[in-house]
Amino acid sequence: MSETSGSVLEQDPGSKPRLLLVDDDPLIVESLGLVLQEHYSLTTAGTRKQTNKILQTFTEPPALALIDLGLPPKPHSVEEGFALIHDLLGFNRNIKILILSGQSEQENIRHALTLGAVDFISKPCDVTLLLARLQHQLMMLEAEQVEQDKHAQGDRLQGDSRAVKTLKSLVEQFADTPYPVLIEGESGVGKELVAESLHVMSSRSGARFLTINCAAFSADLLEAQLFGYCKGAFTGATSNKAGFFEETDKGSLFLDEIGDLSLDLQSKLLRVLENGEYYRIGETQPRKSRARIIAATNRDLKESVSSGEFRQDLYHRLSVLTIFVPPLREREDDALLLLNYFRKLYAQGNPLFKLSDSATALLKNYSFPGNIRELRNIVIRLGAKYPGKVVSAEQLESELELSKVQPDDKHDRDFDEFIKRELHSKEFKLDQSMGNWERRYINIALEMSDGNLSKAARLLGVNRTTLYSRMERLGMEDQG
Repeated sequence: MSETSGSVLEQDPGSKPRLLLVDDDPLIVESLGLVLQEHYSLTTAGTRKQTNKILQTFTEPPALALIDLGLPPKPHSVEEGFALIHDLLGFNRNIKILILSGQSEQENIRHALTLGAVDFISKPCDVTLLLARLQHQLMMLEAEQVEQDKHAQGDRLQGDSRAVKTLKSLVEQFADTPYPVLIEGESGVGKELVAESLHVMSSRSGARFLTINCAAFSADLLEAQLFGYCKGAFTGATSNKAGFFEETDKGSLFLDEIGDLSLDLQSKLLRVLENGEYYRIGETQPRKSRARIIAATNRDLKESVSSGEFRQDLYHRLSVLTIFVPPLREREDDALLLLNYFRKLYAQGNPLFKLSDSATALLKNYSFPGNIRELRNIVIRLGAKYPGKVVSAEQLESELELSKVQPDDKHDRDFDEFIKRELHSKEFKLDQSMGNWERRYINIALEMSDGNLSKAARLLGVNRTTLYSRMERLGMEDQG
């Protein structure tokens, strides 16, 4: 295979599903590529940056991704791989991400799975096993598609808790209004599902529902995607192209991760919301949008307004109607209801696993940092490992990232138990553990601020110099 890392393999995809392989080792790309391209339309990349550039060239997103955790510029760290999981799910929430990595410590495995990866395969891997695991995830995708088709015109919001009943009531109440809706909630709670429900229950349900993730594109490319462009507007614009506002027509346009919209694009979106007008790039004649706007964020936009990162007038326009999607830990026994729902959905004809009483108690007290997405992936893994068997608390615990439990009023008992288990470990070192927590907070702050040290320092409540000194001590100075 002559293609180097970062290239798109030229081949007739036919009916082959698209697979994205991300690894900085050319020997692995070469050897695995020879096998994988027989079964998949294969695209390869060597870094997170390359991957994001390639993603923006796709007309259809890849169904599967096989990625390494240790990627440049710090191949001996796992942070780039973790960030790439977030990027891929932002580009396509349905993508199945499998990790292929030599950094297979339990902490790394659990955190990758919590973030949204569906499987972890250690290097070196057996190719036959790898192909079987990839095929299994394709079967899961097919099951999800069948379920989506079944519920295309019905209620897809699962749950009996008071929080979900309130959520359903708001969706029904707001569905057929012409006003924008802002959906707030943590990652993995199902904000896009709520947006789809708003569309399906509205009089616009016969028109298109289009989704775009504002964090998945550069500002220039996002503008072209949203508003379209005319021939000759910029290098590579060889023909006229309609944007999402135009293609949505009278349907619903879902703008996910709206908090990542640049200030320039925020002003252009505000114009659309105020009078429906927008311009294709390169045109001087305004066009009219008839789309209904639904936006979502996992950020606190009020804080973004206070910091000057988000326009106050746009925030007020978007938040005329607001829906908060509760995290799974605040939904009473919905975790058990959803477990049964996913268990049947992904059984694929296999006998269903069951939870022991102690495993059920463990699940009910788990905080689910990855929310419903995490629960779904846990069920898929349990179904593959223990078909027709009773899953013990120990077996379930190996699938959970208990280190993510936070010491608040609701979960302090679980957190105390986690600390006791850590202290019993012969490998425990206080400085190392505290360093890991500090590194994780800094990485998340950097991710939220797009690598801007000043913004990250404000989020962390320290000054910029202090933050840089801590990053130097932790070996993170090249990440800002």
